[in-house]
Amino acid sequence: MFMGEYQHNIDAKGRIIVPSKFREDLGEKFVITRGLDKCVFAYPLSEWNVIEEKLKKLPLTKKDARAFTRFFFSGAVECEVDKQGRINIPAPLRTYAALEKECIVIGVSNRVEFWAKDDWETYFEESEDSFAEIAENMMDFDI
Repeated sequence: MFMGEYQHNIDAKGRIIVPSKFREDLGEKFVITRGLDKCVFAYPLSEWNVIEEKLKKLPLTKKDARAFTRFFFSGAVECEVDKQGRINIPAPLRTYAALEKECIVIGVSNRVEFWAKDDWETYFEESEDSFAEIAENMMDFDI
């Protein structure tokens, strides 16, 4: 399980440190792709395979299913951590998530998310007031 929040800089070549606490669970190779809310998602291969199987079952005749599958898979790239504990995030993903200098790397249960620091702070501030309401709504899911 991934959890926690870490701050790291991304360099001009698109390399960013993956927190050491995440590296072992992500594995030797893992997949990054466009995430929701303008961040980059990272999944261990085992989790990626589960998601892939679920998305393959979506009906091709549904416009939303086609759109989401395109969005999710077209940005996907397999990654490996280098000897310095970094990955290279390709330019299209860096542009999508506005990853330029200061970044926040968070663990979210089955995935890791890479955020531009300013975007994460804005998201967190805007969501903070509604956390109680969100938690109340989660009761419908027996949480």
